[in-house]
This record gives sequence, structure tokens and C-alpha cells, in this order.
Amino acid sequence: MARVRKLEKGIQRIQPHTSEVDCFYNVVLDGEDTLLHLTTFGSDLRQSKPKSSQSIQIDEKMAQQLVELMRNTFPSIP
Repeated sequence: MARVRKLEKGIQRIQPHTSEVDCFYNVVLDGEDTLLHLTTFGSDLRQSKPKSSQSIQIDEKMAQQLVELMRNTFPSIP
């Protein structure tokens, strides 16, 4: 659980995931900064009750980079 400070292309060998999870978002105010808080919850196959698995927070600077990356990755997004 952390605020994302850097976004760069990885070199890991990644395969598509076979399970799906739900992701909730909140908007958090930190002084004059606005943060987008994303939390994922365990998959339906999880043995225990649903609980937060991972969470990240994105500030405006990081959001701009992420929007650019998404537009480059998915060119059909305006």
C-alpha cells in the first residue's frame, strides 16, 4: 500500500492473469493534493472473506503519465 512515485516500463516476463478481482476507488485529499486511491480485493476463489489485497495512490503528475501510457497502449481511447 503506497503512493506511486515512478512509472516505467518493466522487463519482467508477464502472462495474462486467469482470475478477476473487484477494484474500488476513492478520492483522497492530502492538503492541496488530490489522490486517486485504488484498492483491489481478493478473487472469488479466495478462501477467506473478501478483504483488501493491494492498494495504490496516484497523484495528478502520475495520473498524467498513466493517461498518456493508456492512450499509447489503447489507441482507440480518445
